Amino acid sequence: MAADLAFGSVPPYYREVYNIVCPTQESKVDRDMFVRLLMKSSLPKQTLSEIWDVVDSKQGYLTRNGLYKALALVALAQQGKSINEKILETYSDQELPKPSLGDLSDLKSLSIQVRREHNPNLLGYSYHELCDLDNIKVELAPEKRGLILKHNEYEVTSQAFKSTAMRRYNDFLAFQEMLLQRFPYRLVPRLPPKKMLGADREFIEARRKSLRRFLTLVSRHPVFRDSPILKFFFTFQGSDMQHKLKELFRGIPDEFMTSCLAAQAKDLVPLDTQLQFGNAKEQIRAMFSAFTKMKEMAERMARRSAEQASDMLLVCKELTYLSQDTPPSSAWACGNNDTWSDLKRGFKPLSVEFAGIADKCAQQSAREEDTVVEMMNLFLDLLTSFRDLCERHEKGVLKDHQTALARIGNMKKKKMTATIKGQEQAGTVEQLESRIIEQESEIMNMENRNYFSLHCLQMETQLIHANVEVIAEIFQLLVHIEVKGSREINSLWEDLQPKVNNLIPRDVSNATSNPGSPVTSPLASPTSERVLSFP
Repeated sequence: MAADLAFGSVPPYYREVYNIVCPTQESKVDRDMFVRLLMKSSLPKQTLSEIWDVVDSKQGYLTRNGLYKALALVALAQQGKSINEKILETYSDQELPKPSLGDLSDLKSLSIQVRREHNPNLLGYSYHELCDLDNIKVELAPEKRGLILKHNEYEVTSQAFKSTAMRRYNDFLAFQEMLLQRFPYRLVPRLPPKKMLGADREFIEARRKSLRRFLTLVSRHPVFRDSPILKFFFTFQGSDMQHKLKELFRGIPDEFMTSCLAAQAKDLVPLDTQLQFGNAKEQIRAMFSAFTKMKEMAERMARRSAEQASDMLLVCKELTYLSQDTPPSSAWACGNNDTWSDLKRGFKPLSVEFAGIADKCAQQSAREEDTVVEMMNLFLDLLTSFRDLCERHEKGVLKDHQTALARIGNMKKKKMTATIKGQEQAGTVEQLESRIIEQESEIMNMENRNYFSLHCLQMETQLIHANVEVIAEIFQLLVHIEVKGSREINSLWEDLQPKVNNLIPRDVSNATSNPGSPVTSPLASPTSERVLSFP
């Protein structure tokens, strides 16, 4: 498409901008997106209007060629040059100038926002775009805090907010509570359970990983990421964070009350939503079941590697002990046989080799645990939050709506009975009519909430599917880790083989008279052949 330009060569930056504003590759740049792109240049409105007049195709959108022209004109305008199409002809033999549009990550968010506004029923995020929203680190503070009751603190780092803050477990609880109040129709992950006493090192490490997964899922949620609650949690530096959080956001209404989509929620919900929702629930249930079993398999693999490391350390320990065998062997015990002395001399360096194998097995276990198992846990945490969301929908807004409908039905029956009784029940009829009107208004609000909840369920289901690419990443990592670990450990075993074969020095005369003769085992079969007979 760059060949359409009769002037200059297109720099990679232009293509990068095009791929962001037009990710569907339909060669059509949305007009609204283009206008917002121009505004990132910080040029005067008059200048932007002149650029638009030059590139406007009168079709409601721009082609790739038109976008490239606009980017070149923006760059020239930022250099203080006047706007006209002929000015580009001076770049016939050189690369077009690069405009200054700020951080392209902001441009990606803007592009997704515009696409979302044009089609609210499409999430508009890929897996890698979600991953790019933030990168979270959670590290345990080296020392506990508190004067009387000691507690652990965690150093929380957010790449998106460029912030680091100290948080305790109760801060996470307050944060999750606020998210559930503000976003009851969204995927809010669970937190690890609280443990008052007896929190050992293994429990604390498991909690740290779980808190990191929680914040990772929250910070990569397209709706949460724009919430001031999220920003406050990551950036607040004062003391008593949980009380400050509740005090600041206690009265904030939930998403339904503030969303511009709430009023049109009924129109956003397709007619077959209940059927599609049921199918999606079953599909995600199957994912959850399968990945729960695969995670248990990955955990067993990590345990086996750890057990192998432990076994190799045991061999190392015993070889070290034997190399220091005291008292020394006497002629009375050995006669003219020096084999035990030869073996003792070889045990010490051999123990070092087994220690190296133990170290590699431990590294393998850590890689399996910290990457494969953790990524599986992250995906399972996401699926669990979907299950919790479905439960909130079915036991919350949907049940409330059904209860309200049953209540107004009973009121109407009572009104009908009172009306039949005539004048003596006139006061009762008026009271029931007033209550029915109030109930109908409440039901209408509940219906809108129900439709909004269903719309959010559709978006959260799409969020699950946007994240399923992590499955491919998990298996790629699993295979890579196993291949790398097998090569490293096998290499150590191969290095060990000649050292084991030379534990006992061979008789020089025998080696000379029978060069190349294999070592014979006590069962009278050549050791080398016996080794080669294994698969």
